[in-house]
Amino acid sequence: MTKEQLILGLKEHQLLEKHFKTSVLSDFNRKKLMEELKHASIIKTGNLPENVIGLYAQVVIEDLTSKKTFSFQIVPVEEANMKENKISVFSPMAIAVLGYQEGVKVSWEMPSGIQNFIIKRVAQP
Repeated sequence: MTKEQLILGLKEHQLLEKHFKTSVLSDFNRKKLMEELKHASIIKTGNLPENVIGLYAQVVIEDLTSKKTFSFQIVPVEEANMKENKISVFSPMAIAVLGYQEGVKVSWEMPSGIQNFIIKRVAQP
C-alpha cells in the first residue's frame, strides 16, 4: 500500500466522501479510503497539477503482476462508456487512483482480489 498523499480537487474530494459514506466497501478498501481522505491535500477544483488524476483525466496504469497496461478516462457516472474506455468515477479503479500522481504504486481490492498498479501516465483533457 502506498504512503503517498492524495491531492484532490474539492469536487473529487466530495465525490470520494460520498462514495465512502454510501457504498459497501471491503474492509481493506474502507480503511484505505478513510486514511486517504483524512490526510488528503484539498485544493481548488481546476487547480490540480497536470500529473495528478482528477475527473476527466486520461490515465495509463500497469498491473504490477501481469505487466499489462490499461488506458482509461475517469468520467461522471452518466458519461461512462466501456467501449470508449471511459470509466465511472465510482468504479473500483477510479476510486483507487483518484488524487494520485504519475509514478505512484497503488494497491486496491478489486472484485478479483487485491491488485497492485503503478500509474504510468496522466494527461488532463
